[in-house]
Amino acid sequence: MAQMYINGEWVNAASGQTYDVKNPANGEVVDAAPLGGEVDARDAIAAATAAARLWAETAPDARADLLRKGIENVRAHLPELTELLTLEQGKPLFEAGGELHHFLHGMAFYADLASKIRGSLAPLPPAMNPKSYGVIMPLPVGVSVGIVPWNFPITLMGTKVGPALAAGCPIIIKPASTTPLTTLRIIGLLNEAGLPPGVLQGVTGPGGTLGHELVSHPDVKRVALTGSSATGQRVMAVAGPKFKRVTLELGGSDPMIVCPDADMAKAVNGAMIGRYWNAGQACLAVKRLYVFADVYDQFVESLAGKVRRYEPGDGRTKAEKPHIRIGPLHTASQRQEVLDQIADAVSKGAELLVGGDIPTGPGVENGYYLNPALLVNVDENSKMVTEEVFGPALPVFKVHDLDEAIAKANSSQWGLGASIWTNNMKWANQAAREIDSGMVWVNQIHYGYDELPFGGVKASGIGREHGPEALDYYLEPKSVVFGGLD
Repeated sequence: MAQMYINGEWVNAASGQTYDVKNPANGEVVDAAPLGGEVDARDAIAAATAAARLWAETAPDARADLLRKGIENVRAHLPELTELLTLEQGKPLFEAGGELHHFLHGMAFYADLASKIRGSLAPLPPAMNPKSYGVIMPLPVGVSVGIVPWNFPITLMGTKVGPALAAGCPIIIKPASTTPLTTLRIIGLLNEAGLPPGVLQGVTGPGGTLGHELVSHPDVKRVALTGSSATGQRVMAVAGPKFKRVTLELGGSDPMIVCPDADMAKAVNGAMIGRYWNAGQACLAVKRLYVFADVYDQFVESLAGKVRRYEPGDGRTKAEKPHIRIGPLHTASQRQEVLDQIADAVSKGAELLVGGDIPTGPGVENGYYLNPALLVNVDENSKMVTEEVFGPALPVFKVHDLDEAIAKANSSQWGLGASIWTNNMKWANQAAREIDSGMVWVNQIHYGYDELPFGGVKASGIGREHGPEALDYYLEPKSVVFGGLD
């Protein structure tokens, strides 16, 4: 049975209760995890509070060395971790391995930044004292909490752990209840490098009890959430009035625009991977595709052929060529939500070109599988457009010029990412300026880079993760004025 990691030790829930973690590919139990509650949250917060000053005063180079040792510990266990992630999340082994490598890259990025944190010197007006000057000292915020979703549990843990530890802040990670196992294992491996007790902890349990205590506790100064827009609203309602430093990376309905001069083969591959990677369960996935009328028929035909190659199945197995493995959706309710969105679109006149039904046959009867769907003639008022579609279903729309494409792209309540596929720099620059989103990709698959700040606007959240800018949310600039020193 898995255990939580609190104050340098593996522990069970204070209540002694556990719950089962199940494999979405077949419904089998992978392991049991502690059903933590408020007591466990308070224990972790107390340990982090006790460790905060020690970790803040640890030399940046020493923090970086411990991070690097932890990274190597994780790297040494990649095969085991890859399989465990596939078992609890459902994604194919290839995708799970990619997620773990992304995690390692991000952690190394922040380890390198630990010793690069800089303050600044500010000249002051001479009227009061001609010899005075100001110094801005970036100091660690303090105890932090990272709340991580189930779709990319390891990558999105790293975007919180990396900058927190590099900046000198202890952090408590709460993984999604359905994907705690790989997270806890990695937290243990990072601690084996020699982190002081309380600096990095992992607790498991419901958001309504354990999660609420973590977010609301007065000793917690920083909350970072990746999740749905509805969850973000609840977290902000609890943390905002207590003046905590909050970042929210929330839902998205990313548009992709394909212009007539685009490299069609690359754009088709971009749409395929951008929509159907991780069974479409990604906040930054392509969720609305706008194709210029000049190339619409050609593009849709080519994309439909690619989508037909997907073969649902257990992520631990490979599909025979030319098929491509796609894993199950994560839960039965997640699959049902996507099925309902597809049915709503069809009821409003949409045409299903590919998939959209539940596969049958040996090996898929007990999992949450769905044949990837491609739809055309989708009504703009259907759920497929107005809701976030967190699964392998993509609506394609015909547009006649870039102004129309951008207007439709901006009609969503979300604004996480967007892409445009063109070799026309004027069009690319217009899209970069005018699309309401936190990030724009040009001729590039939707993907979050550790080197660039990532986050959304509108209902897609506030604040940024990734990039050196992520450190700013774990550092408080303290101003110090020196006057009359001769």
